[in-house]
Amino acid sequence: MQRLGSSSTRSVIFALGAALGLATVGAETSSKQNPDLHEFPANVGRHVKRVDPESALGLQNPTPTPAQSEAGPLQTAPPTRSCFMASWQRVSGAIGYRLDVSKNSSFSSYVNGYHDLEVGNVNRRAVTGLSQGATYYYRVGAYDATATTTENSGVMTATTSLSAGLVINATFDFSITSNPNATAIEAMINRAISIYESLFSDPITVSILFRYSTTAPDGTRFTADTISESDYGVYPTRWNTYINALVADASTSSDATANASLPTTPLSANVGVSSANGRALALNTPPTMSANGSVANGGPYDGIVSLNSAAALQFDRPTGASAHDAQTSTEHEIDEILGVGSHLGSSGSDLSPQDLFSWSSAGVRNRTSSGTRYFSINGGTTDIMNFNQDSSGDFGDWQSPPCPQVNPLVQNAFGCPGQSADISASSPEGISLDVIGYNLIDATAFAPSDFNGDGKSDIVWQNTITGQRLIWIMNGTTIAYAVNLPTEPTSWSIAGTGDFNGDGQADIIWQNTITGQRLIWIMNGTTIAYAVNLPTEPTDWSIVAP
Repeated sequence: MQRLGSSSTRSVIFALGAALGLATVGAETSSKQNPDLHEFPANVGRHVKRVDPESALGLQNPTPTPAQSEAGPLQTAPPTRSCFMASWQRVSGAIGYRLDVSKNSSFSSYVNGYHDLEVGNVNRRAVTGLSQGATYYYRVGAYDATATTTENSGVMTATTSLSAGLVINATFDFSITSNPNATAIEAMINRAISIYESLFSDPITVSILFRYSTTAPDGTRFTADTISESDYGVYPTRWNTYINALVADASTSSDATANASLPTTPLSANVGVSSANGRALALNTPPTMSANGSVANGGPYDGIVSLNSAAALQFDRPTGASAHDAQTSTEHEIDEILGVGSHLGSSGSDLSPQDLFSWSSAGVRNRTSSGTRYFSINGGTTDIMNFNQDSSGDFGDWQSPPCPQVNPLVQNAFGCPGQSADISASSPEGISLDVIGYNLIDATAFAPSDFNGDGKSDIVWQNTITGQRLIWIMNGTTIAYAVNLPTEPTSWSIAGTGDFNGDGQADIIWQNTITGQRLIWIMNGTTIAYAVNLPTEPTDWSIVAP
């Protein structure tokens, strides 16, 4: 049986655009919704993830990481609301492929950017920037060393997720699409995106550029201990404007609790709100970042995630003992673009949204880098997670124990090799995003076999002859798409599903009909996070219900 490892994290340094010497733009731009809001991009937020200092010696790769397998089940990713992974059979003698994508089977028109798109010698490619709940048709043409088309594939179809909610629109930089590991990198990013889209119901689209490079978007070379970086636009929003929008946006019990702890008087003139976070609160904060990391009116991106191509990153799981989990780093940087973080470490005095929930004890706030500081949504009574107070890490991240970490989390300040983590509805990261303005999907809508978080049951299949397993993702009684699970020996049978770790996602129970062994696959959507062994029982005992 497949046994996957648990979770991981990393370290970060944060600096606002003022500290980076970036120019202020659009200072007098007023909101079209309300000219008194005075929301404008004044600076750039930047977050750098660094490896745990004790692990830094093993960070650099002297030679490029070899291309990872494209065929393994863990490399696949289900369609998101704006993306699917096109795949096709390889053709003998082909040295490359050209991809067409259309909304109609006749290919009388094409999706922008996907007509005779050169994708290289691969058999998968992420197709992004698509409409929610739409069916797409695609085909590829293979060509040989003379550039002659040797064979055209048949027409294939894919359907993006129909469920309503947050859309993260990924753009893959040339540094990814031209890389030998492009398929693995794109699949990893899509798996991360699918988690966020399954968790939050906000009807907004967040646009993120993803890069895989040794330099930041502005060309600055990454330091040897850098794993990843995020850059994003920050809108200084007047205190009352932000607080009123936050209170009006409340949709969960955590929101109600957190809002009851908000201060009655302003703690700063403005709140520094990321463009994505602002729109989650219905504020006029459009994307503002360009591909070089600068901000200006009309910038197409909410933020940029850059993975250091010189770092020992692994794109599939389980994560090797000497590698850092790329998906954990990607989720960490997505969190930053969505608005997680602190003003501490920057040169400005305006608080960040998460600073509103920073405490040293019950009823006592702490917005400094001295003493104990922890995340709480009930006025400091409950310490959900301590903030990092080590100046070599980011002050908006969680305090990190030494490696290996007993409880690795996505936002831990320092990351350990060989460990991975994901955001969930009950993780500190999920709670933080909830209370700063994102709407967690109602956990009461959870169905025990709901693998994509749309509140509808899905179906798990197994072939008793071949050992193949798969999940039908259902839209009511209609099959939306199928996801293959790893093929296991036929002595292992799926005994049921249920939510065993309280993250609002279905997990799978297995039993071995020969040995009596039982275990649970803890799932992140349709991806296996890790396995947990149950006590072995005699084979005359069978699981009939979770």
